Amino acid sequence: MKIRPLADRVLVKQAAAETKTAGGLYIPETAQEKTQQAEVVAVGPGTEKEKITVKVGEKVLYDKYSGTAIKIDGEDYLILKSSDIIAVVE
Repeated sequence: MKIRPLADRVLVKQAAAETKTAGGLYIPETAQEKTQQAEVVAVGPGTEKEKITVKVGEKVLYDKYSGTAIKIDGEDYLILKSSDIIAVVE
């Protein structure tokens, strides 16, 4: 299945959550926090008011409770508004 975001939307694939602490302890799946880091998979064309400033392949940080979660071919993705993206990780 192929998804093409519309307007100022961005499709991202969430990064995997940390499974081990800095001290070496394993974190059970039920206690893992969702990361707010993701890789851009597809971008919409933007609007006159809201230009798209990220590119496919970039790693981004986004607001914690933003986006719409979807599942494509068994993998989890988020559709975000471009304004919900707060930074690009370089």
